[in-house]
Amino acid sequence: MKPNPSPKPLEAAAVALLALTACTPNNPSGETADALTVNSTETECTVSSARAPSGPLTFRVTNAGDRVTEFYLLADDGLRIVSEVENIGPGITRDLVLNARPGSYFTVCKPGMVGDGVGRSAFTVTDSGTPVSASGDEQEQIDHAIVNYKAYVKDQVDQLLTGTREFADAYAAGRDDEARRLYPVVRMHFERVEPVAESFGDLDPKLDAREADLAEGDTWTGWHKAEKDLWPPSGHDALTPKERQDLADQLVADTTTLHESIPPLELTLDQLTNGAITLMDEVASGKVTGEEEFWSHTDLWDFRANVDGAKVLYDGVRDLLESRDPALVATLDEKFDDLLAELDQYRTSPADAPQRGIEYKFYDELTPEQIRALSDKVNALGEPLSRITSTLLA
Repeated sequence: MKPNPSPKPLEAAAVALLALTACTPNNPSGETADALTVNSTETECTVSSARAPSGPLTFRVTNAGDRVTEFYLLADDGLRIVSEVENIGPGITRDLVLNARPGSYFTVCKPGMVGDGVGRSAFTVTDSGTPVSASGDEQEQIDHAIVNYKAYVKDQVDQLLTGTREFADAYAAGRDDEARRLYPVVRMHFERVEPVAESFGDLDPKLDAREADLAEGDTWTGWHKAEKDLWPPSGHDALTPKERQDLADQLVADTTTLHESIPPLELTLDQLTNGAITLMDEVASGKVTGEEEFWSHTDLWDFRANVDGAKVLYDGVRDLLESRDPALVATLDEKFDDLLAELDQYRTSPADAPQRGIEYKFYDELTPEQIRALSDKVNALGEPLSRITSTLLA
């Protein structure tokens, strides 16, 4: 692993790339019938109706504020995320498409993508009388995809918990070289299934919040606090041994909570497809810009993990999607291959290296031209990928 460097934020490249990534729509194919409109500002999240019938449902979200925003549909407990659309730039409109079941929900917007959000309102999905499911062979394919993905999530979170314990032991004991080696490879398990962690209320921010994500009064825990301590910037006050131990214990405890939450997890088709879209949004909004791993510059590990997770989700519904839109499948196959080939240029470990031995170049070693090439591949994949939910629910 690379020794502790001074951070290189890549400010100029990041600004340029934010302009490239902020305009990727969730459903760019045109008007969607019976869409509900959402107007998001700094202080409001106004939905055109508080009720809708069950079945295919589209929220058309327009950001009328000055900061990037998100829109969430939350479960009746106000914590669990049913579905979301992220990274909506000022003046941009994006669609959230889902298959809505009857029940009580909440809608909320999150300007700046931090804090508790604004405009939280009750939302009711009434029973339209039409079953919210596919039939025959299609339903069998959907059921198979969900079973396989739950098995994948369980495997990844099993490995995450094991790796987190190893990392926490090394970090708390002051074995910094070992902790720095483990940091990016263990995090890959989390990054592959991050949309699942995001569905459990505040668990995702406890594990993965960056310092820049914190609202006033928030307590910072998780991976990125340890990252800053392992790759300290100039003037950083190193954590004391007790502070390290407390942080390590909290990291293991929160990962254990995630692990225990997986078995009863229920998933739907739109959650699978929107999960793939969310993972690529993660790449576009944080990995490509170098914001995610600000001190360690291990963004390419995260980058690859997000793409891995999106590919698993896509592969699970690929056959069903091909029966609806074979041209879209051909495009997605090509764009996934292109992006993975671009990433492989920066891999420094052998292709057959075990998971714990995977290595990439550090992100501050890439040139602005190489970062732009990655961004172009991300955008080329993100556009057709954003259409899979609306295609399958049509």
